[in-house]
Amino acid sequence: MQGHIHPINLAILQITDIFSKMGFNTVDGPELENEWYNFDALNVPKDHPSRDMQDTFWIKDKKGVDKFGESMGYVLRTQTSNMQIRTMEKHVAENLPYPIAICCPGKVFRNEATDATHEAQFFQVEMLYVAKDASLAMMIGVIEKFCSDFFGGELVVRLRSSYFPFVEPGNEIDMQCFKCKGNGCNICKQTGWIELGGAGMVHPKVLEAGGINPREYKGFAFGWGIDRMVMLKYSVDDVRLLYNGDLRVVNQF
Repeated sequence: MQGHIHPINLAILQITDIFSKMGFNTVDGPELENEWYNFDALNVPKDHPSRDMQDTFWIKDKKGVDKFGESMGYVLRTQTSNMQIRTMEKHVAENLPYPIAICCPGKVFRNEATDATHEAQFFQVEMLYVAKDASLAMMIGVIEKFCSDFFGGELVVRLRSSYFPFVEPGNEIDMQCFKCKGNGCNICKQTGWIELGGAGMVHPKVLEAGGINPREYKGFAFGWGIDRMVMLKYSVDDVRLLYNGDLRVVNQF
């Protein structure tokens, strides 16, 4: 029997290759993360719902102390955004040249019920770019290039204003449907657009937490679910099919 690459692994290889060609480095980070990198440094308020035990897997009996001497807990990371702060800290500590341009694919965890579109663990990709000339227009260009290369064809994106604590302004990104090119089909539910996820300009407080002067540098970032991208690209209607170990699924790739 011939071996096959799992569709999620295949997508990660494609994603990192696309970003590499745009000058982004691929980084990896810990799945067991402390509260500072997963929440505090990303400007997530102490009372934000994402910190609740019904949304996050907290590690029992594991505690630490943050840079301010405050007690902090540990979690299974809820997003790959933890690597934004770790990358900026490393960049400053080693006095590396700008821009910062990273792509971080990895596994994340959410304490939620499993259904056709949700899993307690899934894969996400984070993109971060920091430079003096970083702009919203540049972010749109990067996203359009990525979407066109990953899904195929020349695709455009649109931004809808939204709130995320780690970006300002924050946006939901919609991509022109790669199947019908905006005319309406079953994949885009006849709207011509597909919702991809959040993006925006890095919040000044997040830059400061990473040791970067927000009055001198700006940044943009996005974090999207790789599982969802695979489902869209290959018309998979149930995310559980990607995790049940059925070789009939994997053998199609």
